[in-house]
Amino acid sequence: MRPDHRLSLADRRPPASGKAAVEHVMRVEWSDTDASGHHHNTAVTRFVEAAEAALMRERGITGYFGNAPRVRYEVDFEQRLFFGQQVTVMLHVEAVGTSSMTFRFEVWGEEFDGRPRRRAAAGRYVVVHAPRGEDRSRPWPASWLTSLFIDN
Repeated sequence: MRPDHRLSLADRRPPASGKAAVEHVMRVEWSDTDASGHHHNTAVTRFVEAAEAALMRERGITGYFGNAPRVRYEVDFEQRLFFGQQVTVMLHVEAVGTSSMTFRFEVWGEEFDGRPRRRAAAGRYVVVHAPRGEDRSRPWPASWLTSLFIDN
């Protein structure tokens, strides 16, 4: 599914300050690591998607998952994360198009085993609204946009 890129940059609605953001805390589990005890790169995706799910739950948005596939994902890996380490994910909506949404994230490894708090990864990804059974993307439901960007 390709997002609708016909919107000019001026037509894209950036989120209001402090809106559509979440800070989500979790821990690196054994299944997130390789034999050396530090994280697999794929664990970052899982951490970020857990934060995305928390954001949608906090905003009362139902039906999002299964209807918002990823069409682009980029990440810079900066530090290792270790089994048992607490991780903080900061996620916010960077831009919204008619049928696409761009998220930006940072994943921080908290102080652990004598290591200081450090940013482990940072990146962004794009999702599109592609309802199940549809062959192309569709505009975001107005109620979802309202829930994301209006203080409830």
